[in-house]
Amino acid sequence: MKLKTRLSLIVILLVSISLFSQEKHEISGTVSDIANNPLPGVNVIVANTSRGTTTDFDGNFQLEVSTGEVVEFSSLGYVAKSITVTDATTLTIVLEEDSAQLDEVVVVGYGTVKKSDVTGSVSSIKADELTAYPVQNAEQALQGRAAGVVVQSNNGGEPGAPISIKIRGNTSIGASSSPLIVVDGFVGAQMPQANDIASMEVLKDASATAIYGSRGSNGVVMVTTKKGKKGRISVELNTTYAVQNTSNSLDLLSASDFVDYQNEIRSNQGNTTPFPDAGYDTDWQDLIYQSGSTQQHQVSVSGGSDNINFYASGTYFKQDGVIVNSGFEKATFLSNIDTQITDKLKFGMNLTGSRETKEGVATQSTGSNGIGGGGDDVISLAMRFAPDLPVQNADGSYTTQTAVGDPIDNPYAVATLRTDETKTDDFRVNTYLSYDILENLTFKTTFGYSTRNRTQGLYVPSTLVVSASAVGGRASIQNWKNTTVLSENYLTYTKELGNGNLTVLGGYSYQKDVNEMSYVAGTGLISDSFIYYGLGSSTGFLQPDSSITTREVQSVFGRVNYDWADKYLITATVRRDGASNFAENEKYATFPSAALGWKVSNEDFLKDSETISNLKLRASYGVTGNPSIASYQSLARFESLYASSNGETVLAVTPDQPANPDLKWESSYQANFGVDLGLFDSAIRVSLDYYNIDTKDLILGNNGTPEYFGFLNDEILTNLGEINNSGFEVTINTRNISTDDFSWTTNFNISRNKNEVVSLVNDKDLFFDGTPSYFSLDDSTILRVGEEIGLFWGYDYAGVYQGGTAPDGTATLPDAVAGDPLFYDVDESGDITESDKTIIGNPNPDFNWGLNNDFRYKNFDLNIFFQGSSGGEIFNMTNVQLANGDSNTTYDYYNNAWRAGNTDTDVPRVGNNSFREISSRFVEDGSYVRLKNIALGYNLPGEITEKLKMQNIRFSVSAQNLLTITDYSGLDPEVNYEGTSPDSNISSNTLSGYDFGNYPTVKSVNFSLNIKF
Repeated sequence: MKLKTRLSLIVILLVSISLFSQEKHEISGTVSDIANNPLPGVNVIVANTSRGTTTDFDGNFQLEVSTGEVVEFSSLGYVAKSITVTDATTLTIVLEEDSAQLDEVVVVGYGTVKKSDVTGSVSSIKADELTAYPVQNAEQALQGRAAGVVVQSNNGGEPGAPISIKIRGNTSIGASSSPLIVVDGFVGAQMPQANDIASMEVLKDASATAIYGSRGSNGVVMVTTKKGKKGRISVELNTTYAVQNTSNSLDLLSASDFVDYQNEIRSNQGNTTPFPDAGYDTDWQDLIYQSGSTQQHQVSVSGGSDNINFYASGTYFKQDGVIVNSGFEKATFLSNIDTQITDKLKFGMNLTGSRETKEGVATQSTGSNGIGGGGDDVISLAMRFAPDLPVQNADGSYTTQTAVGDPIDNPYAVATLRTDETKTDDFRVNTYLSYDILENLTFKTTFGYSTRNRTQGLYVPSTLVVSASAVGGRASIQNWKNTTVLSENYLTYTKELGNGNLTVLGGYSYQKDVNEMSYVAGTGLISDSFIYYGLGSSTGFLQPDSSITTREVQSVFGRVNYDWADKYLITATVRRDGASNFAENEKYATFPSAALGWKVSNEDFLKDSETISNLKLRASYGVTGNPSIASYQSLARFESLYASSNGETVLAVTPDQPANPDLKWESSYQANFGVDLGLFDSAIRVSLDYYNIDTKDLILGNNGTPEYFGFLNDEILTNLGEINNSGFEVTINTRNISTDDFSWTTNFNISRNKNEVVSLVNDKDLFFDGTPSYFSLDDSTILRVGEEIGLFWGYDYAGVYQGGTAPDGTATLPDAVAGDPLFYDVDESGDITESDKTIIGNPNPDFNWGLNNDFRYKNFDLNIFFQGSSGGEIFNMTNVQLANGDSNTTYDYYNNAWRAGNTDTDVPRVGNNSFREISSRFVEDGSYVRLKNIALGYNLPGEITEKLKMQNIRFSVSAQNLLTITDYSGLDPEVNYEGTSPDSNISSNTLSGYDFGNYPTVKSVNFSLNIKF
């Protein structure tokens, strides 16, 4: 055999042996993102070959490979991953988002835009962040997630408590500073359940919000709910159960120490009669607090085909509060349907509804509702009530406190006997038709309808001696109904123009809101059995009330976006709004904005940089508005009242206010400068924003109208005033470690907002009262030109008076003796009077921040989320009450009070000469750091779920509010006392930082199960 032939045979033999030695076998598995959502369409390729496949709708793949080969997994927007084939036949692959490639679409109002093309200030919150831990409101999940966004419960951990959101501070004084909520295009909608949300964008600057014109000055929260995808039907079950407890309680005196305390007070006040000890030892906090729980169950079904997709879900949420007799229950459904009727015509419908029931207990005492002395508040009663008294008397009646202070009912009786039930029904439908008129021109029309019905029933039985026995029990029912109709129609034109892309939007909107209210009440009810349903049997009828208000808003709007050479971005927006609630001469207003963007990293001198992977500069300026007032407030109005004629009560009317035909919108003039930076293949991403907001034409009450004009309302609304907000926001996202088995990412944001009152009516100080009415004080908050909004106003505490001549610059209240409070004598008159009141504190925080770390090791994941606030002060009205001597008190006060042998202290003697004073003595630092969430999750391996015929099974355990680091002495530093109507902090920006009788914040441990079929 020739040598050439022999060599050829040897080569063929060696190649054959090599090929047979690489044992081919089939591998299969799933590819998902870090939130464990399956990723369809992922490329699965054997390196350096043409062999490969893609994942299906459920993220599954199968591929024939040989041991030792390298398989690459890649998808647009995700970091590519490579694995070397071993003997394993089943793989679970997790891909992380790659911001260098990711060009996700964000919702910006009447359309979408690529994130890389955004010129305004927009924060995106992903679905997995909103569902990191169970919440009853999706708003709660926003806390600490977006720079410049402050989220807080209006009443601690109360079941069903409303949530307050503020974006970039208070942009008004008398009007709301709450953002506009837009859900699936419906303006002013209620927030859906967190598990139903696909994405959430927070629009913060005028460039982003001006498309909503007169309602955009407080920012806009855009919510998009989940939709179905093409593929087989997918079913998902989410269920959680949580155990909850109070995060804190006050260290109050025991019965024996309470008796000693009261005897010391009597001695200091010259009373030699011993305090009557009832002989019991009752922990009232322990009686009203209990272990609470929450449970949430959701089932969703989604799927689709070439022409139709759908998503539907049902959710049930139930919370038993940590205070007896408090709870919240809500059932919700949501469905989305999108159909491609023809090649050019699309139709879609969003439908949602809910029923919620809130069982409330009285908290945040105001002293209102005809009950003096704060007898309407379970929390403050538990702190105040004498511990030497039993729950019930020998005859079975509930005890009342009469030996000290105002007579009050005991807290357990108020919690268990009083009925406060609120039922709310929500329904919303929003439909759209989209038609491609031309290749680049689309017309979209939407029609939406929503209705919200709320009924609150209140019953206070006569067995509550102080609260209702004198009137034989009291009951009331109040109904609210809100109906909204919304129609929007707009054209969108897109065109490649020169070396860029042009998008033009223009449209018309009409919205009508109708609000109805009715109220009936009575006293002297025959039986407790019918609670507030037995008003027909009441012997004392209280004045009923009813009202209806209507508001219509019609608008035209437009927006132009131009992207030239993927480097230079221009956005221009304008909206003109007309509203029925504004004055005759000021029905319409125009709100323009413009923004520029420069993708510096796409320039030739930077595009090949190995350090800077992304650099974009942004600048915007625009004007947005605040609707500011209710209907009819610019009109001449009459007010009804009761009057007497010939000894009989008759109905009469009196002039309430004159007309103001020139009352117009509040307008915010906003400038924003931003930088988006990505480093080292976007392993580090930084976003920086600086903003300045001048809000002008503030609507304030001008009390300059002479009384002899005869108007009942002495504060006629007028456009006089200006405030300024400025600040910065920093967001940093880092990909710290990324390997096949382990990853670690960090998200951090911090923001600072500084506000200033620029002008007021005649630049005169404005005062507000944030204390309960039975404090018998006023003017606890001030608005002053040149200062921040809502500063605390009172006496400046100088320590304890030691007797003799007071130190220079200080003075005492009348009849002071050693051990009484000492105050700074501001007006140097030698006496402490109203003229000595001054600014004593600032509730506005210097910084708000959030820090989130996500770790993933194989099938395990760990989330650790911290949230905090720095610099804001709290006025602790609880300590004002507990240091007053007419109730129980804390060991901290009692042990440190001035007395013989303990004169070197700044705590006055017990039974001193002050009476619920408003002073800097009770102003405390409210800074805190909180471990908001820690969660550990585990996903069952793919080979197990595959055998079970399921996509995924996930278990997780999480805990919320486990640790809070703070110097604040109250129950919790996240406070939001309601205040006394009408200056409630729910509707006002001036009363913040007050703490009294808040429902306690809760610690939770949650157990969750997620199953995908």
